[in-house]
Amino acid sequence: MNVLKKFEEGNVKFIRPFFVDILGRMLDFTAPISEFEQMVRDGKGFDGSSVEGFARTEESDLKFIPDTDTLTILPWEYKGIERSWKEAVIFGRIIDSNGKEYEGDTRNLLKNIIEKYEDIGTLKCGAEIEFFIFDNEKSPVHTDGGGYFRSGLYGEVRKEAQLALSEMGIKTEFDHHEVAQSQHEIDLTYSDALKMADRIILTKYVVKKIAKRYGIYASFMPKPIAGINGNGMHVHLSLWKDGKNLFFDKEKQGLSDIARSYIAGLIKYGKEIQAALNQWVNSYKRLYPGYEAPTYLVWGTRNRSAYIRVPEYQKGKESATRIEIRNLDPACNPYLAISLIHAAGIQGIKEELEPPKPVEVDVFHLSESERKELGIEELSPSLEKALEFFEKSELVKKTLPEHVYQKFIENKKIECNNFNRAVTDYEIKNYFSVL
Repeated sequence: MNVLKKFEEGNVKFIRPFFVDILGRMLDFTAPISEFEQMVRDGKGFDGSSVEGFARTEESDLKFIPDTDTLTILPWEYKGIERSWKEAVIFGRIIDSNGKEYEGDTRNLLKNIIEKYEDIGTLKCGAEIEFFIFDNEKSPVHTDGGGYFRSGLYGEVRKEAQLALSEMGIKTEFDHHEVAQSQHEIDLTYSDALKMADRIILTKYVVKKIAKRYGIYASFMPKPIAGINGNGMHVHLSLWKDGKNLFFDKEKQGLSDIARSYIAGLIKYGKEIQAALNQWVNSYKRLYPGYEAPTYLVWGTRNRSAYIRVPEYQKGKESATRIEIRNLDPACNPYLAISLIHAAGIQGIKEELEPPKPVEVDVFHLSESERKELGIEELSPSLEKALEFFEKSELVKKTLPEHVYQKFIENKKIECNNFNRAVTDYEIKNYFSVL
């Protein structure tokens, strides 16, 4: 293997396989580089019963099969007392003890969804990933005073992260300080959807690693502090076939009918897929009017409070024509979220849906009767409500393997029940001394 020579020259001593649990939380283990060839050939077994949402104890034997196309060397050295070394990371798929695709593997789910609809078009994605840089990991203590495009403290974390990602073959196109105090953003250049989901996982890993080296903490929690903006993850979408952007209409110099139907599908099925895009109780604290997060199922071009936005600043350029879905947060499982987004958009194309008229005003300032007249629906205000739509959705049931569908719902219902039983600081502050 030529790659083994590359490892030797680069002082790479360990291989670190990456995968996620059903909630999208990154898991990894390491093996000495001498095991790499055998791992590629035979896979590496592990106990699936200890992974959230994976196998029951009696079905626990699972195996990680590396995808060698995803192999990349981490750009920093680990330093021990006596020596230093580098590590390589790799994504892959999970199989069961019978050698079959494991139903709980959401990365493989996305791969299958993409392949299923390739006859219509190949999905490409870009991502704007927001995060906070706090003083420590115990409590959200600010590190700067905030301000959109203000340099703030720790802008070098963004720069160092981009340099590291570039060395790993991940292209970035933008970074800046966001509106809220201590809030930052890094934008990833668009690529095939599966690669983008991998890159979202890697970006979060790299940012956290670099922040830790500075003695600070990077948080992708949707809403760690009340009263200021939360963390979103806007995802840019376009469909391609035979080198052409299917979302671009050359004659109209704008959106094609396919793009409009894709938008319509996302709006029609938006409430049904929302639990996977905003999967935590805390996600719904971010989706509140006044904090630049969408709460209504509308689309527009200039409306930055819209659920779907069509960027105008590169209008008429085929390569840049895309739509932007804005309700996701960076704490979601990107494989699961993008799978359901694509399924909803494709269903819109299959049904030849026509989207409602674009809305270019802040819907929050419309009266209830005005919203009703325009046929505007709201996103769910809580995880419990979103789960009701998710559980009843035929689209969701048709898209997800039974195991993922059941385990996700089961896990999220436990989260809701635990939260409802917890006594919060709000209750102590407002009720304890008066009741």
